[in-house]
Amino acid sequence: MKLNYSKLPLKQQTILKEVSKARELFWQNPQYEPYVKAQKTCAYDRKDILEAQKLWERFAPLIRYYFPETADRCGRIESPLTLTECLKKRLEKEAGIKIKGELLIKRDSDLPIAGSVKARGGIFEICKYTEELAERYGILKPGDSYLKLAENKSREVFHDHTIQVGSTGNLGISIGIISAVFGYRTVVHMSADAKEWKKELLRGHGVVVVEYEGDYAEAVRKGREQSKRDSRSYFVDDENSRSLFMGYATAALEIQEQLHEAKIQVDREHPLFVYLPCGIGGAPGGITFGLKQIFGDQVHCFFVEPTQAPCMLAGLLTGLHSQISVQDLGLTGKTQADGLAVGRASGFVGKTMEHFISGVLTVDDEKLCPAIRMCYETEGIFMEPSAGSAIWGPVRLFAEEEGREYMKKMGCSMEGSTHMIWATGGRFVPDEIRKQLLE
Repeated sequence: MKLNYSKLPLKQQTILKEVSKARELFWQNPQYEPYVKAQKTCAYDRKDILEAQKLWERFAPLIRYYFPETADRCGRIESPLTLTECLKKRLEKEAGIKIKGELLIKRDSDLPIAGSVKARGGIFEICKYTEELAERYGILKPGDSYLKLAENKSREVFHDHTIQVGSTGNLGISIGIISAVFGYRTVVHMSADAKEWKKELLRGHGVVVVEYEGDYAEAVRKGREQSKRDSRSYFVDDENSRSLFMGYATAALEIQEQLHEAKIQVDREHPLFVYLPCGIGGAPGGITFGLKQIFGDQVHCFFVEPTQAPCMLAGLLTGLHSQISVQDLGLTGKTQADGLAVGRASGFVGKTMEHFISGVLTVDDEKLCPAIRMCYETEGIFMEPSAGSAIWGPVRLFAEEEGREYMKKMGCSMEGSTHMIWATGGRFVPDEIRKQLLE
């Protein structure tokens, strides 16, 4: 699609021209609304999150059975929340600014099973589908333990069904591992951006990996087409999945619990700022939705994208959502942050969250690896380049005029603020790849 700039308001034209030149931006979302008003536009609410949490609880014994590393959390897929005073000081020194408040890292880079935020949405969706399938075949009856799903008779049923997904890497790992362990035949369609080690990891779990020379959109399209030809195939649709979205949203309940344990308040005098790496939008969108249900106007969520793949920014800025790609703006969609190498955002997420998102930041690729190196050197926490984008979030908020304008407009008391970098990817990165990234 060739975008006709002249039909857009002048301010949007100016911003889009900057986006098309792959320049770093701090964009305030003009459609952001107070929580009460924004919630009226949303088809979901807190009840949906609580219902999703109940599904996690039902599956916890089965997850613990298959993945003993979750035993210390009773089968719950959770990650640490870490205060990072040393990284904060390093960032302040590098940027020559003062970051007011506390700096935390939500370490989804260390999530069990899949080692990235995608474990939340991907595993949730496969659990939901498995529950529906088990009820359809009469495997599960009211009151049954879900450990019944590990029995041979159950696994024989699952083995007659196929799970398929299109991915740049981490969603494929999440879906692939859990589906194969449950007993499904599993196919992951991977774009050219996917790292070789991720393909090998999946093959090691018995997953069929189909490779494409094209981008993420091609992998999804081909995967969807192949799945439609098989009546016993289920396609995980990252572009439109409500199940993925709710799986991510339940992370907010975990955050609420962890902040309470850490005695960190979230209120008007203690606002919470969250910086989320964004690809197609499902994970940051679901997390933002969940956090807004709990903390309302006291949480401010910013998506962070590479300058060559700002698909959510393009969709929100123009109002076209999934109808516009970064290639329409003359950008490549290519980035070292393979999990964010997406040319077209989810229309479902963009439309659902357009009044909840505080803004979008774009970050140059050349800043991704230095960021993860700083984090590793100061805190000993490793994450993939995708998460390196979010590390710059609090710096940009305080350093840029748009960020300072946002704080002033919202009337935020920054002295008592908390800033949360949402890390993802890292746990399963091979040592030699990890060393290359850090160097």
